[in-house]
Amino acid sequence: MMTNQTNRRRFLKDLGISAAAANLMLNLPSLGHAGSPAGKQRLVFIFSPNGVIPKHFWPEQTGSDFELKRILKPLEDVRSQVLTLHGMCNQIKGDGDGHMRGIGCLLTGIELFPGDIQGGSDTPAGWSQGISVDQYLKERLQANEATQTRFGSLEMGVMVPDRADTWTRMSYAGPNQPVAPIDNPYQMFDKLYGQTQNRALLASVLDDLTADFKKVERLIGQDDRQLLQAHVQLVRDLEQDLHLEMKQRSESKAGHRVPSLPPNVEEENDNIPLITRMQMDMLVNSFVGDFARVATFQITNSVGQPRMRWLGIDEGHHELSHEPDSNAEAYEKLIRINTWYCEQVAYLAKRLAAIPEPGGEGSMLDNTTLVWTNELGKGNSHTRNNIPFVLVGGGLGFKTGQALDFREVPHNRLLMSMCAAMGHPANSFGNPDFCGDGELTGLS
Repeated sequence: MMTNQTNRRRFLKDLGISAAAANLMLNLPSLGHAGSPAGKQRLVFIFSPNGVIPKHFWPEQTGSDFELKRILKPLEDVRSQVLTLHGMCNQIKGDGDGHMRGIGCLLTGIELFPGDIQGGSDTPAGWSQGISVDQYLKERLQANEATQTRFGSLEMGVMVPDRADTWTRMSYAGPNQPVAPIDNPYQMFDKLYGQTQNRALLASVLDDLTADFKKVERLIGQDDRQLLQAHVQLVRDLEQDLHLEMKQRSESKAGHRVPSLPPNVEEENDNIPLITRMQMDMLVNSFVGDFARVATFQITNSVGQPRMRWLGIDEGHHELSHEPDSNAEAYEKLIRINTWYCEQVAYLAKRLAAIPEPGGEGSMLDNTTLVWTNELGKGNSHTRNNIPFVLVGGGLGFKTGQALDFREVPHNRLLMSMCAAMGHPANSFGNPDFCGDGELTGLS
């Protein structure tokens, strides 16, 4: 039996619409999509590794009268949308070292299987024993025609190693089912739009998108026309920003203006800022087009070793994170590294805040919650107490503009609270032994 989705895709194909444009158009209400453009909730988990410097991270005051410390200062412009959650503790024990359980149990809330991946001085381990909260919500949103989207969820990364092991995966479709992030922006573009020509820059598809949109303008409503125009502009802005950054990088290296630039951005350490920006811009575009309402964004991996030479730091991040607090030089570098990660969160938040919610009210940030988190609370102690959980945006309906301290509760209860806020409550999430006190109170 032919589904409505199949009928719509065939209709667009008969019009001569490309796959790149069809991926967006299939979500338009004017073309028969069942979901309402209003009332969307979006949730993004953003991961950075190796813990933080608590003294320069957590606000000292709780409630609304809080001060953003140095690491969180980049969020000042969206302070009213910020919610810090101190006291979230990953209490999952069992196999695997602290880093492995840190990332592998972060969104699953359950132990790792026994396995043969050896880490640190702890027992070896395998993959997680349960589904992660992002995939749990994806399944339930996709099961309801009113909240179905093209992809359900997007798993994005930046310089995640090619190897598949417990340190490199945070998302799980089920027990023993890790989900690999796409960390190549050209592959992500292919996934979203269906075609690029050997990593050609986005200009190669812009003309096709614009022409295809014109073919359906007379068939869609005014709101959808504005949505399509906004989407084209976002893609065009991404292309222009990419050209500009590549030009600036080339001029800086060569000492003079370079007349032509290669279209490729290689996956290498020094391109981490540019790749992060490209991926985040595509994530924003995906939300404008309602391609997905859940996403993970993984910057490197647990025990990640980026060398942030763009900050004047030559040592690897994980290497620095093991230094004692008495090493003033390393301590300062770690503050700068974590501030840079926060700047990336702030960039994504500000992009979303600047875009009106398509077909709805407020901004896209008002309907999206960014969850910035980590596998450790502090790198040199390997503690999984007080794991960073900084929320930005109104997608979950939590009361923002405040700092809360839960004084060491299992982070499973936060995962339960997120499920409930997205309309899909769970009696427990992950290991039920850590869920007995139910969802967190005081978030709304």
